[in-house]
Amino acid sequence: MADMMAILMASYKAAGLNVPSKTPYVAVDPAIYEGSWTGKYPDSKTFAIKVSQVNGFRAQVQYSSGSTNKYQQVLIKDGAFRIGDTKFQLQGNNRALVKNVVTDPATGSTYLDQAIAARNK
Repeated sequence: MADMMAILMASYKAAGLNVPSKTPYVAVDPAIYEGSWTGKYPDSKTFAIKVSQVNGFRAQVQYSSGSTNKYQQVLIKDGAFRIGDTKFQLQGNNRALVKNVVTDPATGSTYLDQAIAARNK
């Protein structure tokens, strides 16, 4: 039950980070997003994001960092998408800002990890 409450609290706090956008969903250029993106958080944990099958404003995305592995279909809007508690914001020139909400299992507190991801060619 404690795990469920931690998940709800993290989601509730993460929801406050969302700023509603009034722009419509539009098709994106697959060449800008598709590929493998890698980076390292300030605590030296590495992550990888694989974007594939970009069609219109939808894409298949896999996020992995440590023992965490998430795979889902995402919607791309305003140069960004979310996969679980992680937000990917395209910055241009094969770079993106990745923000990840992390819950400390010992205390239940949450914090925001941020890192730059670079696309591997």
